[in-house]
Amino acid sequence: MLGDVNQILTKALSHPLQHTDFSWGRRYEGKVRDNYTTADGRRVLVVTDRISAFDRILGTLPLKGQLLNSVAAFWFEETRKIAPNHVLGVPDPNVLVAKECQPLPVEMVVRSYLTGTTSTSIWVHYARGERSFCGHALPEGLREHERLPEPILTPSTKAAHGDHDISASREEILKLSGMSAADFDKAGELAMALFRHGQALCADRGLILVDTKYEFGKTPEGEIVLIDEIHTPDSSRFWYLESYASRFARGEAPEGLDKEYVRRFLADQGFRGDGPIPEIPDEVKVEASRRYLTAVERITGQSFEPDLSEPLSRIQKNVDRYLSA
Repeated sequence: MLGDVNQILTKALSHPLQHTDFSWGRRYEGKVRDNYTTADGRRVLVVTDRISAFDRILGTLPLKGQLLNSVAAFWFEETRKIAPNHVLGVPDPNVLVAKECQPLPVEMVVRSYLTGTTSTSIWVHYARGERSFCGHALPEGLREHERLPEPILTPSTKAAHGDHDISASREEILKLSGMSAADFDKAGELAMALFRHGQALCADRGLILVDTKYEFGKTPEGEIVLIDEIHTPDSSRFWYLESYASRFARGEAPEGLDKEYVRRFLADQGFRGDGPIPEIPDEVKVEASRRYLTAVERITGQSFEPDLSEPLSRIQKNVDRYLSA
């Protein structure tokens, strides 16, 4: 990004993209994305600046939507040969247009380190003395932030607004969700392949892809494809590779480039998902977005150039033009 990063992010605080209400079709509001299903079978995903953690919407971060959309678009193209995806086009910095799919009722979470602060995190379970997580046996004697013997698939249910996701084993997920074993296994196989590729590319860029979640859907033709987002600082945890070993040896938390910074800030205020949400100061919002930006530029190898124009009118114009082409 050209110019003073903190100054640009501070300026962007004045016009957050918090809510949209366009007339492109049936609207569905996710935690971060506002989705519109058009009459001709396309889905318009508007990536807002909302930040979600502990299964709650916490507010907004400056330029977060543009940052997420740009890095997701990069990864969708990068991994197209590994897993088919739903992307049709990217007509605006905050928008991705995709083929409409039927989402599978599970999030495929892949983890390779013993870390996390939420109720579904592997470290919270391990610290309580549990040595089995989502059907995987865990060895004794591991420390917080330590690398697991190998990456593991730890699927979770997809909670409705206000509810908490439930991490569970394959057998439990099949029982809870009612999905077929064939669909689960195909999505799990794609998730592990995507994670291996993501870890390799991130290592080349000096980052550790610690853990992530993938969502899959079925096209009208019955093909299972990657949907939603991939390897963004919202869906994934990233640490600096160069400092991990020395910080781990000293018992220090790794340097992160993801929303764990916001989670830890809230946890320090005593908030872990229940009760009133503490206000997030502007300086914390700016620092969180700065970390997102650093991750995006490190991953893509390109300078991020934000669009600081008023977002709603710009999105309306760009998407209208794309849909009518």
